[in-house]
Amino acid sequence: MATTGPNDLARDTRRASGKGLGVAALGVVVLNISPFLDWVQFEGTAQGRVGYETDSLVPFTAYLGIGFLLALAYAHKRARRGQHRGLTLASMAVALATTLQCIAFAVHPMGGLERGDALTPEIGVYVGILGAAIWAIGSGLLAKEVEGDDDTLDVRPGMDRAARS
Repeated sequence: MATTGPNDLARDTRRASGKGLGVAALGVVVLNISPFLDWVQFEGTAQGRVGYETDSLVPFTAYLGIGFLLALAYAHKRARRGQHRGLTLASMAVALATTLQCIAFAVHPMGGLERGDALTPEIGVYVGILGAAIWAIGSGLLAKEVEGDDDTLDVRPGMDRAARS
């Protein structure tokens, strides 16, 4: 009769693919490039402002992405099934909010309203949209992976149906 040890169950457990984590990482890298690019230009001039100069929310959301990415990587390494659903859903929510914030900025650049500046969006805004959207997609891909209970019961060899319940 074969015996099962505590490691047999862990070895047979499905793990989340790292594909979503890789996509999220790409998005966070792209998003973190955007604050260094021009986000706005003053209408009628060649003078512009990079993301760091337009709004403190721009670099903050990029750094928040780094924090989420580090947490996702840690969970992928340590979690029994390779991800923590709550963390990946929170990461996706923040990435979606960041995408919407960048889209709103592209529609009507913030920061010039209180000064009466006429601003037009520049390339950094669109790089930010792209990076945040990729981050959201990667988080979504990771969130749809296995977590918690499997679709089917973990079955140890030699266990009958009554013992599984």
